[in-house]
Amino acid sequence: MLAAAVPARAVQPSEVLKDPALEHRAREISAELRCLVCQNQSIDDSDAPLAKDLRLIVRERLEKGDSDRAVLDYVVARYGEFVLLRPVFAPHTLLLWLTPALAVLLGGLGIWRLARRRAPAPERRLSAAEEAEVAALLRRE
Repeated sequence: MLAAAVPARAVQPSEVLKDPALEHRAREISAELRCLVCQNQSIDDSDAPLAKDLRLIVRERLEKGDSDRAVLDYVVARYGEFVLLRPVFAPHTLLLWLTPALAVLLGGLGIWRLARRRAPAPERRLSAAEEAEVAALLRRE
């Protein structure tokens, strides 16, 4: 059962770089890139042919001496920002980033308005017999 909880790695032995430092960098970059076929998996976790191609591109760029940022910029320029698992914080993605906060804020406002709108319990008047009973009790004291 424990083995099932560990995410499967789709990286093939033939893809692994000989330099452990470069391979570590490649894994870190791959963890930030979305498989465009699977969409909710990183390219390291996907067996899709496109994910394999992206893994190879990342490793090629690293072998050519690109920095991590340059590799990500290259992939984004080629495939678009959707390839990033964590979208960039920019004016064109502001709605994406602010939607959760707006949903919580609007939900809280709705609950607050509902709580305020509840009608207070109607005021109940005592009957003449009840008023006489209360008056009698007060006189006894």
